[in-house]
Formats: sequence, structure tokens, C-alpha cells
Amino acid sequence: MASRRRGATISRKQASSLAMKLWILAVGNKMPSWVDQAFGEYAKRMPREARIELLEIKPEKRAGGKTVEQMQEAEMARILTALPAGASQVMLDERGSEMSTLELAGSMKTWLQDGRDVAFVIGGADGLHPALRQRAAKLWSLSRLTMPHGLVRVLLAEQLYRAMSVIQNHPYHRE
Repeated sequence: MASRRRGATISRKQASSLAMKLWILAVGNKMPSWVDQAFGEYAKRMPREARIELLEIKPEKRAGGKTVEQMQEAEMARILTALPAGASQVMLDERGSEMSTLELAGSMKTWLQDGRDVAFVIGGADGLHPALRQRAAKLWSLSRLTMPHGLVRVLLAEQLYRAMSVIQNHPYHRE
């Protein structure tokens, strides 16, 4: 396993000459304070060459007899407006493929070397509209479990930090 880990590493000097922004677009707002605190802790630990930026997307109100598709369409329009131009799009969805931390580190190394920002999209209570899932560069499932959206934010931020620690050969991650 150690050889796989070494394969994902790049030196601090190499990493500092490369940069990308990791955008997290999350449908939902008014998270509990523990979510904001935990997310903030991992976001501030990120190295300057891979900063995390959270964009909260207003969820569609669940009133007026709207269908799930209508709510997903409204949220999709807000997501598309907020998506950073040129960013690679990773949609978080329970139907996506799972990745290990080392696989995520490998993907992040590639993104870092490409110099392209990455936007991770967390859908609303009813998930992502099928058109959003289809346009994704990657459809990623953190788990087959259903999780609260606030917890997904924290887990995603922690895994991004952990993957960067693998890339930089930092002792945070252990095999």
C-alpha cells in the first residue's frame, strides 16, 4: 500500500507552484453551528494551493404543491448560475461511484496539475436533477448511506483535507 501512497505524492515545492480552488456548492442554508465550526476547521487547514470555498444555494420552498421535478429544476437553475466557469464538475450523488481516500488524492493530484478549479455539488433534499448528473465530469458517492446535508459538507471538507495531506506526504493520513 505504501507504494500507492507515494505515487500520489508531490513535493511541497511542486504543490506550491500549482493551484486550484475547490468550490463546494451546497443546496441548503441555516446549518447548525457544529456544521459551520467543523467545516470551517477543515477549510482553514487546507493549503493555499487548494483553498475551499463554500457557496450555499437557496433550497426551493416545499410549498404550493410543487413536484419533486419542479423543485429539482429550480435548484438546478440556481446551481448552474453559481457554478464557476471552467471548473470541473463533481456531483455528489448516492448513485455515483465510491472512491477511497487514495483514489481521491490521485484525482486531486491530476486536478492540481491541470490547474483547473473543481466544483463539488451537493444537491437538496430531493437530490440533483438528472440533467445535472449527466453533465458531471464525475458522479461521486461518499457512501451508500443517506446523510444529513450538513454532515456531507463536513465529511467532504475532511476528505479533501485528508487527500491533500496524502499528496503532500503529511502524517495526517495513515494506512
